[in-house]
Amino acid sequence: MRTRHAAIAVGSPPVNAVIVLETDRLVLRHLTLNDAPFIVELLNEPSFLRFIGDRRVRSQQDARQYILNGPIASYKKNGFGLWLAFLKETGDPIGICGLLKRDTLQDPDVGFAFLPAYWRQGYAFESASAVLKYGCESLGMKRIVAITSPDNAASIGALEKMGMKFEGIIRLDGDSRDVRLFAMEGS
Repeated sequence: MRTRHAAIAVGSPPVNAVIVLETDRLVLRHLTLNDAPFIVELLNEPSFLRFIGDRRVRSQQDARQYILNGPIASYKKNGFGLWLAFLKETGDPIGICGLLKRDTLQDPDVGFAFLPAYWRQGYAFESASAVLKYGCESLGMKRIVAITSPDNAASIGALEKMGMKFEGIIRLDGDSRDVRLFAMEGS
């Protein structure tokens, strides 16, 4: 899978962004600073705060710093990161999905979060499955993991449906919460 540049309209004005993946219904592309309003909305959803955590992103300025210091820094350092997922049909952003390299995990992990209006429609499974395939086939990753809150049944179900196997309960360095660790070996 090759990345390509395209003008993608997310609200207005259109943004020139790197497209990483396309699925039947979604496009995943690099986040840009123009995505700050969407990031504020997503990261302040009660479900995001409950299952993923408070990233202290309350304003568009906070969101721009989050995008710069997180996804954009990861693109430069690792060649991957969290990507914006938007609907092919409408161009509406609906979530984020991608690969992260945390200092506290030996292997890269797949992560995703979607607005509640788009839950139970297969978008997390569709995007995360494509990300796993991309990580293994295009980036040559031998093992990809995922972490989730122990009580996040929807994410656990999506990870199991993708073929990821539960390995145990862990606690990431500097975090007070336990998480479930899942893994998939690359081919």
